[in-house]
Amino acid sequence: MHAQTPVQIAWVTKDLDATEAALTTLLGAKKWIRVPDVHFGPDTCTYRGRPADFVANISFSYAGDTQLELIAPVTGESVYTEFLDAAGPGLHHICVEVDDVERAIGAASQDAHVVQRGVMHGGMEFAYLAAEDAGVPYIEIAHIPPEIRAFFDYVKQEQH
Repeated sequence: MHAQTPVQIAWVTKDLDATEAALTTLLGAKKWIRVPDVHFGPDTCTYRGRPADFVANISFSYAGDTQLELIAPVTGESVYTEFLDAAGPGLHHICVEVDDVERAIGAASQDAHVVQRGVMHGGMEFAYLAAEDAGVPYIEIAHIPPEIRAFFDYVKQEQH
């Protein structure tokens, strides 16, 4: 995988209200757009190599051109619940956009392994890569199709 520009910083939290309030103050986010009860099902998502079935509440905002994402797990096991159980709430991952997730995984496979991957409603393909022994918990790589990009553009324009 060649050099990528991070497009998103994400936190996992148990309390969206508290994390939104803190990041509004600390990073100047103006408005948060919440997407409740996002379901990741076993037909489109895997976690540690097994079919995954989980739900999370997700909130989006922007600080300048960088997207901020907050994830609050609701049910099921995922890379998010694993993180909360091990470390508590906190900074979880950065995301880089790629044209081809499979190719990016292949390019990174010498240095990192896939922890979770899938396709979200709207067709966004994603994978979380980790190299824990090297001190790199999670990097998300994502292919963002036009429908999802339109939503992200809406969230961004709401900041003005």
